Amino acid sequence: MAKGEEQREILTSNLNLGKSSDFSPLGETIFNSIASGVVIFDSALKITKSNVKAGELISVGDSIDGSLSGCCKDMGDWTMRLKSVLKTQEAETFNNVNCVSNGKTGWLRIRCKPFESGGILLLEDITKNVNLEKQLADTERLATIGKLVSKVTHELNNPMDGILRYLNLAIRTIEHEELDKPKEYLLHCREGLMRMIQIVSELLEFSRGTYYSLEQSEIEQLIDDAIKTMEAGIKALKIVIERNYSPERPKVKGGNLFQVFCNLIKNAIDSMPDGGQITISTSLQENNIAVIEIKDTGTGFASENIEAIFEPFFTTKDMGKGTGLGLAICKDIIERYHGRITAENAPQGGSIFTVYLPTATNL
Repeated sequence: MAKGEEQREILTSNLNLGKSSDFSPLGETIFNSIASGVVIFDSALKITKSNVKAGELISVGDSIDGSLSGCCKDMGDWTMRLKSVLKTQEAETFNNVNCVSNGKTGWLRIRCKPFESGGILLLEDITKNVNLEKQLADTERLATIGKLVSKVTHELNNPMDGILRYLNLAIRTIEHEELDKPKEYLLHCREGLMRMIQIVSELLEFSRGTYYSLEQSEIEQLIDDAIKTMEAGIKALKIVIERNYSPERPKVKGGNLFQVFCNLIKNAIDSMPDGGQITISTSLQENNIAVIEIKDTGTGFASENIEAIFEPFFTTKDMGKGTGLGLAICKDIIERYHGRITAENAPQGGSIFTVYLPTATNL
């Protein structure tokens, strides 16, 4: 039996502790050292005793039904539920109870059972477990979306490839006949098709990288891995990479962040066709928030587009050079890790993208 369960068993069995209203000094010490919140109440639902942990989990008032109703509103009529336990003399457990208390939102498992002439309430904080379950549910949902995207893109690739082939044949035939207008129309069709192909390719790439890792990874390692995948382009354009990494080496939980850094670094490279410098800095703020700043000396963007650049299919690149999905995907992934991303123009030119992420200890 676990220590917390053993302490609760001692309490609820009332062994060597006297009545709840008259605990011995030893009983009082045990009562307040229990890891779970404990509230004892009489047949009128008036609270006769509560331990320290209970006060941390709910706002303990005069009555137990009033205390729960003020914090756990989604469960309906607490008075009826608690009186039912006293009437039937059968314990009842309420799982995944959403509770807002002391300015914090959490999840509780509440067990109510008859005790003495009233009842006893055991409160267990299961917030971490509930959050983990939600993360795993997100993992399954993302995996399902990834499989769907992969299937759709594969189904689209074949007909698009055939259309493009016949368009090119038609263009070459019309060129031979020196027919300008039909050629112009077909070229427009090809441009549109090429954009569709690029979007499909990007969605396919996203589906391949759709996974959620619960292992801790160093942010700097994820960044370095992303840089390695683009070394050829970086060298060809004579772009300099400067790293200003934090000595704390913060860690995060999640493999999708590799794709985030790939997209951000690729955008920085694309903004510097004549070369330049990318400066990547990491730091650790208060509350263990990791900050990753990616700064380039490229062309920057119009200030009125700061909000729009994170919208799907918005792009400032020339036709055929961008789908407008990269930053939207980045924002979506970062927000799934309870983080955020901002963009601004650098004072000396270029752009700065800053990512704020809770470290592994916060998740």
